[in-house]
Amino acid sequence: MTAAADFQPETDAPENTGTGENENPATAEAAEITADGTDAAAAADGSPDEAPADAEPEQTPESTDDAEPAVADAEPAVADAGPAAGAETPAPASDEPWGRVDEDGTVSVREAAGWRVVGQYPDGSAEEALAYFERKYSDLASEVTLLEVRHRRGGASASDLRATARTINGKLDGAAAVGDLASLAARVAALTETLAAESETEAVAARAAVDDAVKARTELVEKAEALAARDPKTVQWKQASADLNALFEQWQSQQQSGPRLPKSTAQQLWKRFRDARATVDKHRRAFYAELDEAHKTVRDRKSRLVEKAEALSSKGEDGIPAYRELLDEWKTAGRAGKKVDDALWARFKAAGDALYGARVEREAADAEASREKIELKRGLLEEAKAVGDERDIAKARSILTGIQRRWDEIGRVFPRDTERSLDDELRRVENALRTREDADWKRNDPEQKARANDMTRQLTDAIQKLEDEVEAAKATGDKRAIAKATEALEARRSWLKALGG
Repeated sequence: MTAAADFQPETDAPENTGTGENENPATAEAAEITADGTDAAAAADGSPDEAPADAEPEQTPESTDDAEPAVADAEPAVADAGPAAGAETPAPASDEPWGRVDEDGTVSVREAAGWRVVGQYPDGSAEEALAYFERKYSDLASEVTLLEVRHRRGGASASDLRATARTINGKLDGAAAVGDLASLAARVAALTETLAAESETEAVAARAAVDDAVKARTELVEKAEALAARDPKTVQWKQASADLNALFEQWQSQQQSGPRLPKSTAQQLWKRFRDARATVDKHRRAFYAELDEAHKTVRDRKSRLVEKAEALSSKGEDGIPAYRELLDEWKTAGRAGKKVDDALWARFKAAGDALYGARVEREAADAEASREKIELKRGLLEEAKAVGDERDIAKARSILTGIQRRWDEIGRVFPRDTERSLDDELRRVENALRTREDADWKRNDPEQKARANDMTRQLTDAIQKLEDEVEAAKATGDKRAIAKATEALEARRSWLKALGG
């Protein structure tokens, strides 16, 4: 019965960790399909799917006394006959079975060293006894096949597969089963050798991954320590808290999805990270405690300013100078926190609005009362145009003086912009008359006249002399001398004309 050794189930069922004495449900399901797709029962040469109920375990209550000695006697044979892992087993002749059953129900398996007793099945036929131990072999073959499939498909680490291979190899050593146990042991040995090389590669990759993880974790620690080392007075704590929380989230992500670090290294890095977080939290608490105290002082100071500003409301417009002084104090008082500052400023501004509102009301009333005055002053400006037209300066001054006297009698007008505009127009008339008066005074000043007469006399003498030079040059026919004397003569005549001569 060799067909049971050819089972190739394609399944990832959990590996069998039992002792081999009881059937494995996972391997029973995995063994339903053979490597070439044929029915497992057909491949087993018509062996029954299940042993009779009264023959399930070989050590039933009825057969315990008989089976114990048989199994015990078989122990030395197992030790002597078991082939070494990876050893080549000669292929049996096609007509030579893997198992036999003696008349007393003792079942043996054929191995390279000879026949080895695997147990007894005294309460059934020879076919039932052989089928029972062949199913044991099929279970072992399914476990080997499942291990090979897991290796081919990938996903499981080589170290885990090696551990499973060692477990299966232990089951094959002296297994109470009928079949080509040597070929199963050879397959396990070959796979174990492959897994050993892969385990080394995995170990190198794992060490590199651990090194990278340590480096990444160290970078997080250094960033956290850099935050902790900053001057608390220069830190923007809202942003710093967000940065530290982001670092902690990265730490947790690396801890959950990254490789497992050595315990000592992980503890050392976590201690540094935890200490940095504690330092940042300590600085933050101290900063806000100090800030709260400063806010309290500013709040008290601004509250007093608000009370003083509100007390000025009864003074109306007259309270504006005092309010401006309070406003200067407010600007230097500092901050008391956004909400508190906003609330106090709303009250302070309302008090100022009341004072300036009184001014606006007074100015509006003044503007209404100034409408007639404005018209009167505009009428005076029309009269002032005659000042510029009057040639007699003394009379022009008399006209302007009368206009100015009536201007002052009208009084001030509002709004101020209109008053400034009207005053500027009258001032232009005054300035024009003053300019005329200054020029007239200069002309009539005795000293100025004396100097002018002396200059006139000098120029007259110079002109007479130059005229003589021109005549003399003409007599000689010297064109250059004529041109020079004529140019000088014209210049002196221009100066004399400017002096009024």
